[in-house]
Amino acid sequence: MNGVESGPIDRALAAAFPDRSVERLIGVGPSWNGANETIGVAFADGGRAYLKIALADESHRLARECAVLRYLRAYGPLPVPEVLAADPDGEPAYLATAPAPGRELLEVYEAADDAERERLLRRAGGALAALHADRFAGHGEIVGTGRETGSAATEAGGGEVAREEGDSAAGLSIEFASWTDVLLTTVERTREIGTSDRLADHYDAVVDCVRANRDLLDGAPAALLHGDIAKPNLFVDGDAVAAIDWELSHVGDPARDLVRAEDQLLNGFDSTGPERFAAALRAGYRERAGGLPAGFERRRPVYEVVRMLGRSGFVDQWTTYLDEPLDALVERADTELRARLDAA
Repeated sequence: MNGVESGPIDRALAAAFPDRSVERLIGVGPSWNGANETIGVAFADGGRAYLKIALADESHRLARECAVLRYLRAYGPLPVPEVLAADPDGEPAYLATAPAPGRELLEVYEAADDAERERLLRRAGGALAALHADRFAGHGEIVGTGRETGSAATEAGGGEVAREEGDSAAGLSIEFASWTDVLLTTVERTREIGTSDRLADHYDAVVDCVRANRDLLDGAPAALLHGDIAKPNLFVDGDAVAAIDWELSHVGDPARDLVRAEDQLLNGFDSTGPERFAAALRAGYRERAGGLPAGFERRRPVYEVVRMLGRSGFVDQWTTYLDEPLDALVERADTELRARLDAA
């Protein structure tokens, strides 16, 4: 499906659901991440699931996503799908989950009027603030599950969060590092899954900017970040907002997650969404967290530089989406990056 050979899909289905009969496979729409393939699965018994297969996984994205989903199912402040089966080291590596609760935010948002869109964005901001509420001992890359002690002890209200020994979701195993180094790792992760080399020099420019701001960045608070807050990754379920697609998650500065969320939820290639919508997202965050992340305005320009890689690394995808010539988008992206570098 979608250009992927049936062999890996068949092997993953057989491994994940050996005792269930598959009625049909369902496409889930286009993805800009060429390293994965996700399909919907309809079973003969009426059940549904989603199966994500790693076509290339040098950074162990499926292991990370599986660990975070199990962690949040046990202890998290917002709903996530249940992990039904997973083998991040399989051939192919795969992750099978139940459907997310509720309706996709993209569908709900497109059908809503402006007043309802503001309410939806306030709820999204509140959900993001809830995710960021627990503070970790340091920044780092998530490498799997592990016991809380010695791996990823978090702090909530000044106390350590207790976990049951032997629980498979007991904590997150984290390789701690400075926030600057973790942020640089996410830049390299974007380089890994990017679909265009036309603006390859942008990666090096962003790396230089991040390194130049190490003193500003390394004092940031540490929280679990989603890393890809876009409308297709959020689901509205009553008053709750659920989230899927945690493969880019890491422990970092909550300000970075909020900057990225505002950009992905509201902005275009080189256009900015209405300020009232951005204000609604931030208001929802403030209502839940009591304020924006500490240092938000000071560090925001650096994160806006990093965010440009969502254009630069996928400029060929944007060409199709906007139906504009590649050369025009390349020139505009280059101009925008230079402006953001100057601001940072």
